Amino acid sequence: MKQKILSSLLLAFASLTCANVAYADENLSPIPQVSNEWRFEVTPYVWVPAVTASTFFKDQYIDTAQLTETNLVSNLKSGGMIAAEAHYGSWGIFGDIVSATIQKTGGANVTLATRYGPTPTQIADKATLQHNQITGGVSYTVFNNQNAYVDGLIGVRYISGTTTISLKASAGGLSQSIVDYSAASITDPVVGFKGRYRIADSTWYVPFYGDIGSGGGSNNMTWQGILGVGKTFEKWIDASLAYRYVYYDLKNGNGTEKATFKGPQLAVTFKF
Repeated sequence: MKQKILSSLLLAFASLTCANVAYADENLSPIPQVSNEWRFEVTPYVWVPAVTASTFFKDQYIDTAQLTETNLVSNLKSGGMIAAEAHYGSWGIFGDIVSATIQKTGGANVTLATRYGPTPTQIADKATLQHNQITGGVSYTVFNNQNAYVDGLIGVRYISGTTTISLKASAGGLSQSIVDYSAASITDPVVGFKGRYRIADSTWYVPFYGDIGSGGGSNNMTWQGILGVGKTFEKWIDASLAYRYVYYDLKNGNGTEKATFKGPQLAVTFKF
């Protein structure tokens, strides 16, 4: 299934490419040029990461939970992903939002020993994970020519996660529910770079992004990296297929959570 998801993203990217190859402009460049005019980019995208989260208590390893790309797609209840930039001259501002709600339900029929003897019992469970990741800040163009564009950046990343687990046991017309709720969040300053490199004077390019940061105190570290391949179809639109990796390390009291999100990302950028 993991291969099917990646194949679907590759097929979508190839379809966008083939649909416009006959109309390619030889003078069209994927590299933006710095000028004293406003320019804007809006990028909706689909990111399908595998998730690994390890829990520690007083620096002692407790457990690791994993969510594959297949699990994420099959249990995704709602979500949205979008990035945007605005530039004037060498200065710019940017923002990126990832929000997803993952929910999994299950149930089982068991026989419990009670004071009335063996009692058939129906147990229903529902686990809901709400994840939000927001990165934003300011950028400054440090390099720009016909083949490359690089921005240095400084900003903030906010990551929050809430987990709700509910259990309901029913037997003999009676029922009992238990709900467990937990939440954690981090806000870290980050520094990094982003840009793109033109491939052989064509409309193809390599998009790249990297940042790292630490909040100090109870928060430890977060970093992010993106690398892929893209194509500019018109002056107002391009598309890219990339691999994205996000890591964060959250300390809360005596507990620590180390989590990674990694997987393919398909994006379409509208420029105006």
